[in-house]
Amino acid sequence: MRYQIRHALVQFAADTILEDVNFEVHDKEKIAVVGRNGCGKTTLLKLIAGDITMSNLDSDEECGITMAGKQEIGFLRQISFEDGTVTVEDEIKKAFSRVFACEARMEEITGQMNESSDPKLMYEYDALQRQMEALHGYTWKTDMEIMFQQFGFALTDLKRPIGSFSGGQQTKVAFIKLLLSRPDIMLLDEPTNHLDLPTIEWLEDYIKSYDKAVVIVSHDRMFLDRIIDVTYEIEYHRIKRYPGNYSAFMRLKEENLAKQQKDYELQQKEIQRLTEWIEKWKNTPTKVAATRSKRMAIEHMVKVEKPRRFDVKSFHAMFEPRIESYTEVLTARKLKIGYDEVLGEVSFRLEKGQRLAILGENGKGKSTLLKTLVERIKPLGGSFTIGTNVEIGYFDQQEAVVNNADPEQTVLMNFWDTYPDLLREDVRSALGAFLFSGEDVEKKMGQLSGGEKVRLALCKMFYTRPNLLILDEPTNHMDMVGKEALEQMLKEYSGTVLFVSHDRYFIKQIATGVLEFDKEEVRQYEGGYEAYLEEKRKREAGIIRNDFSKKREETKAPTLEDVFDKKAYYNPGKIKSRLIKQLEKYERQLAESEEKAGELKLKLMDPSLGTDYEKLMELQRELEEQEHLQETLLERMVETEKELEECELL
Repeated sequence: MRYQIRHALVQFAADTILEDVNFEVHDKEKIAVVGRNGCGKTTLLKLIAGDITMSNLDSDEECGITMAGKQEIGFLRQISFEDGTVTVEDEIKKAFSRVFACEARMEEITGQMNESSDPKLMYEYDALQRQMEALHGYTWKTDMEIMFQQFGFALTDLKRPIGSFSGGQQTKVAFIKLLLSRPDIMLLDEPTNHLDLPTIEWLEDYIKSYDKAVVIVSHDRMFLDRIIDVTYEIEYHRIKRYPGNYSAFMRLKEENLAKQQKDYELQQKEIQRLTEWIEKWKNTPTKVAATRSKRMAIEHMVKVEKPRRFDVKSFHAMFEPRIESYTEVLTARKLKIGYDEVLGEVSFRLEKGQRLAILGENGKGKSTLLKTLVERIKPLGGSFTIGTNVEIGYFDQQEAVVNNADPEQTVLMNFWDTYPDLLREDVRSALGAFLFSGEDVEKKMGQLSGGEKVRLALCKMFYTRPNLLILDEPTNHMDMVGKEALEQMLKEYSGTVLFVSHDRYFIKQIATGVLEFDKEEVRQYEGGYEAYLEEKRKREAGIIRNDFSKKREETKAPTLEDVFDKKAYYNPGKIKSRLIKQLEKYERQLAESEEKAGELKLKLMDPSLGTDYEKLMELQRELEEQEHLQETLLERMVETEKELEECELL
C-alpha cells in the first residue's frame, strides 16, 4: 500500500465537508473520485497532497495518514508561474531535478573512481543507474519534446517566455511538467477539460501505461471507463470504495441500493410484527418471559440503515420549440471561416431534427464556425443560409463562465434583466427548473461556481424556446448528473442541434451525425459517433473512399445473403470467382502493407533520425496506419473465406 487515510474529518469553520473518510492507494492503481459538484472531491485531493490537514482531534489514535516510505505526490494546483520571463523549456526542466541530480552525482563518482578503487563507489553508481532508468532519465529530452508536441505546441514554443502564453496554454505547460515529473502518486483534477479528442485519447494511453498510481477527479465518463481500476464516490460527506471503472461503480451502486432497500423493508416488517406481538401480550402474566425475549430481540438487531436515495437532484426543464422550422435548417457552401486569415473552408447541410456534433483538434476553427453562423464574426468567403422559420439559441461556455455581469447582482435580477416583462413568479419558476430555487435565486453573481454560471446561461437560452440550438462545449463544468439531464433534454428535443464537444460519451448519446475538422479538410459523416469512428477507421485504412458530395459506397463484395434477399438470379460459379479474386486482392494488399510496415520500422531505427522528432512522429503515425490497415484486411479475408465456404456448400 502506497498511501492510506483513516477516519478523516475535514471541516471549514462550522461546515463539515468530509466525514469518516477511509481512502487507500495501492501500487499502480488508477483511482477515480466521483460525486456531485461541491461534494468535496477537490478537497480530498488537497488533503492527499498535504495542502490541508484533517480536523480530527490530535488525541484520536484511530485517525491518521500513513505512507509506505517517502511517496512523491504530484498535484496540478492553481497555475501561478513565479517568473513569466523564464522560457517554457527551462520551466519544464524543473520537472527533471531528480534526473539532473543523479547525473551530477554520477559524474562525481566517475571522477572519484579514477582515483580510488573503493567498491562502495561502484555500488552507488549502479544504484544511480537504476534510479535513472526508473526516472526515464536517459530519454528525458525526447520525452519532453514529444509530449510538448502532443499537447498541440510547436518545438519553437519551447524557447518562448512562459508569460507570453494564454492562461489555458500555461495550464497545459503545467500539466506537461507534472506528467514528466513522474510522481509516485499523481493527482489530476479534471485533466480532460479543454483538451481536444486526439490529446484525450493520447492521455488515456499514457495513464493506462503509467507504472505508478494516479488519482483522478473527472466528469468524463468514457475517459474513466477506459483507464480506472477503482472508483471512490463522495456522497452526503462520506466516501465509499467500489472495484472497477465508472460503469461498474454505477451498476454496483444500484444493486447495493436495491438490496439495502429490500433488507431494510424486511427488517422493518419483522420489527413491526414483534412490536405488535409485544403490545398484544405485554399485560398477560403468562407471556411476560416471551414478551421480554422479543423486546431483547429487537434491541439486539443489527439495524439496517434506511438507504438514502441517489443524490440525483438536477435541472428538469422540458421545452419544445416556439415554432417549427422547415426541413432545410442550415446550409453552408464553401464557407471560409477565420479572423485575419482563413482557418478552413466548410460545406455541410443540417436538416430539421438532426443533432450534428463538430469534432476536431483545438485551433482548427470549430468555435469560429459557430461564431460565424450566429454572426459574431464575418465570413471570409463562401456563404451560408439559415432556413425559413429558424430561431437560434446560442450557448458559449467560455462566455457563460466569464460572465461580465455585476458581481453584486443577484441571480434573480440577472435573469430578470434579460426578460424584463416577466412576472416575478415566472422568473422564479424558470430558474427553479435549473436548480435555482429558494434562497439560491438571491445568490450574487460573483459567488457562482462555473457549473452554476453554465446552468444560468442555459436557462436564459432555453427560455426563448428556439428550434435550432448552437452549443459550444455545453457540458464543461457540469457534473455527471447534470450531463445526463442535458442529454435527456436534447434527446427529447424535437428541434435541431449543432454542437461542439470533446466529451465522447455525451457525443455518443446525442449525435446523429458528425462534422469533423480534419487536418486537410472538413468532412461530414452520417450516423452516430460509433458509425463515424468505424467509417473513419476504414477510410484511414484505405478500404472506403468517402466523398461529401456523393453517396458513400463500400467496396465489399455482396454476400450470398444479399443475393438471396434480392431474390434475383444468381450464378454460384460467378460469385465464387468474384470472391476468389477479392481474397487474392486482400492478400496482395496485406503483403504490400506488411512490406511497407517493415520499411517504416527500419527507418525508425535509423540513428540519423534520433533527434528529428517531427519525422519520427510522422513515421510512427504511418506505421500505425499500416497496422490498422492490416487488421482490417485480415477481417475482410476472414469474411470472404467464410462466404467461400458457404458457396462450396451450395
